[in-house]
Amino acid sequence: MRKKLNIFIASVIFAIILWGSISLSDIFYTNVDVKLTLTNLPSGYTTGSPLPEKIQLRVKGQGWRLVSINVGPETEFRVSVGGDSGRQNINLYDYLESNRWLLSDVEIINISPDSIGFFIERIISKKLPVISGLDLEFKPGYGLASDIIFKPDSVLVSGPLSLLKNMTEIKTGDKLLTALDSRTETEVNLPWMNGFNYNANLIEVILDIQRIVDKQFENISVDVIDIPPRKEVVLLPNKIGFNVRGGIEILGKLKPDQFRAYVRYQSLVQDTIGSVTPVLEMPKNVTLQFLKPDRLRYVIRSF
Repeated sequence: MRKKLNIFIASVIFAIILWGSISLSDIFYTNVDVKLTLTNLPSGYTTGSPLPEKIQLRVKGQGWRLVSINVGPETEFRVSVGGDSGRQNINLYDYLESNRWLLSDVEIINISPDSIGFFIERIISKKLPVISGLDLEFKPGYGLASDIIFKPDSVLVSGPLSLLKNMTEIKTGDKLLTALDSRTETEVNLPWMNGFNYNANLIEVILDIQRIVDKQFENISVDVIDIPPRKEVVLLPNKIGFNVRGGIEILGKLKPDQFRAYVRYQSLVQDTIGSVTPVLEMPKNVTLQFLKPDRLRYVIRSF
């Protein structure tokens, strides 16, 4: 019984192979996506023009040949710019002959897109700070307690002159992080842009995530600065309270002497309503929620 079963299975496999061989000898139509590659660029030149990463070929040929194109190594459609710079408009049909691998046993019915345009220009280099492209979602009550740390915090970018000269920063690639409630370290790539290169593509990111809380301070003296000679200013009142918000570990270490409250004499002279809002200098990574009182009356005396 087992011998008959093995013979049956072998017969089925042979039949499938035979059927596939016969079927793949027929003529078929299919779409093939191939990578578009520019070659023979002048030394020190590139293009930042938006170009399709791949082009689509509608081809006709025997099934076995089409299968080998689709399942084999990634293929390229090479376009030579001939060592020229400046604006170029290319008809891709003109480059079929130089991509002879495409003509081997297949017929090209259509190319999409069938033409491309781009600008070849000089490469320049510039050091740019890294900024976040991350999408952060925190657990309720949590948030960033301090600025995001990037390692490296800046990268040397090389790219086309017309684009890079106007760039002031480079944003990381998109990445979603969810349910954040503690210090987190991750890595993210810089985005691919046509004609651009970086001296570091992978960026280490450190997120200082803490529970966000409030803390209140009272009886902080308010100074008056830049008082001219023979002038005296009395503030009513001359002390304030305030509420600040930040990470629990940061607020837990804050002391009253880390804050400075003041008003400038010039703001009193320019005031038209009889009261001014004091300036509050605070440590990094805390935000002011409110002042109490938020405006101070004053008396200016001359002597």
